[in-house]
Amino acid sequence: MVHPSDGKLWKHFNSVHPHFSAESRNVHLGLSTDKLNLFGLFTAPYSCWPIILTVYNLSPRMCMRLEFIFLFMVIPGPNSLGQNIDVCLRPLIDELM
Repeated sequence: MVHPSDGKLWKHFNSVHPHFSAESRNVHLGLSTDKLNLFGLFTAPYSCWPIILTVYNLSPRMCMRLEFIFLFMVIPGPNSLGQNIDVCLRPLIDELM
């Protein structure tokens, strides 16, 4: 595994937005989610979706430590959100802007 800053997409972002990458105080964030079945049964109709935020400006040793990984929200429900996840993430986007 490598740090995301070594990836092609990160380098492409820095080349497209040089003003953002030039400022060291700007923060690169990673957002991830995955379905979690609370009861351990694959046939259970209920699930939840944890939304995890990770700061990537840190060193590889630090960015995956528990102190720097934030559980932003948990979206409960019987179904996946699909294309409607942006509605739930709107408060995070508003807070970061």
